[in-house]
Amino acid sequence: MIRSSVQAPGAVIMVRPHHFTVNTETAADNAFQANVAPDASHAKQAYAEHSRAAEVLRDHGVRVHVFEGDNPETPDCVFPNNWFSTHAGGHVAVYPMKAVNRRLERRQDILEMLKSDYRVQDIIDYSGLEADGLFLEGTGAMVLDHIERVAYAVESDRTNPIALERFCTHFNFEPMVFAAADSSGASIYHTNVLMCIGTGYALISTDMITDPARRAEVVARLEASGRDVIDLTDAQIAQFAGNAIELMGRDGPVLALSQTAHDALTGDQISRIQAHAKPVPLGIPTIEMAGGSVRCTIAGIHLTSRI
Repeated sequence: MIRSSVQAPGAVIMVRPHHFTVNTETAADNAFQANVAPDASHAKQAYAEHSRAAEVLRDHGVRVHVFEGDNPETPDCVFPNNWFSTHAGGHVAVYPMKAVNRRLERRQDILEMLKSDYRVQDIIDYSGLEADGLFLEGTGAMVLDHIERVAYAVESDRTNPIALERFCTHFNFEPMVFAAADSSGASIYHTNVLMCIGTGYALISTDMITDPARRAEVVARLEASGRDVIDLTDAQIAQFAGNAIELMGRDGPVLALSQTAHDALTGDQISRIQAHAKPVPLGIPTIEMAGGSVRCTIAGIHLTSRI
C-alpha cells in the first residue's frame, strides 16, 4: 500500500523525454543550462537516464506514473513540475509559463489520469495569465512548505507577484518572497535550485539570499517549524544539491536527488539528511545539461488515490 504524508508524496508523475535537447528559449535567464551543441546522442542518453531513475524510485516503493514525452517541439517536457502541481483536498493548479515552447508541455491526458486515479475536486488554471505576461512556473518558481503553508519564492520573471498572490489566496499559502543571486551576481531563476523542504529538514543556500534581513527571516521561519536547516554552498548549488525532493517510499521517507548533487554533499550533511530520510541518488547527467535536476523531473501527487 502506498503511504503518503503532507510534505512527502508517495506517488509522482514523470515525463520520459524522446527528443531531449537543451532549450534555447530558456537559456537567457537559466545560468544552470550547459552551453552545448545539439547532439543526437543526448536524446538517447536522457531517455535511458530517465527510465533508470523511474525504476530506482519504484524499487524504493514510490508509485511512479510515467508519461511519454514524444512531441519534438517540447525539449523541456522532462520537467513537468513547472506546469502543474497537486494539493491535498483534491486540488490541482495549472501554471503560466514564460517560454512559448514550454506552454506546449501542458497535457490533458495527465490531468485526466489524475481525475481517474485520484480524487480531484477542482483544477484551477492560471495559464490565461500568459497573455498579460504574468508567469508562475509551478514548483520551480515556488518551494512549498505543505506543513506550515508557506510558499518560498525567489523574485524573477518566472515568478510574477500577482500570479503568486492569486495562487497563495486560492491554495491557502503565505508567500515569502526574496531576491537571490549566485556569487557572480547572476540572479537565480527558480527557487527550487537553491532550496528543498523535507518533513524534518531543509536544504538551502542562505548566502544566495541577497538581503541579510530577509535571509535571517527565511532561516528563522524554517527553524521555527522545527526543521534542521542544512546550509548549502554556491558550489553545491551549482551541482544541483538544492534541487531535490522528499518522497514517501515503502520503508519511509526518501530524498530523491541526483548523483551529481549527492557527490557534492559533505559527510556531515548526508548524516543530517539520513536522520530524517534515506538519500536516493539518481544518475541524470545528460538531463542536467538542460538546467534542471531531479526535483524538476518530478511532479509530486498530493492527492488521495482511488485505488
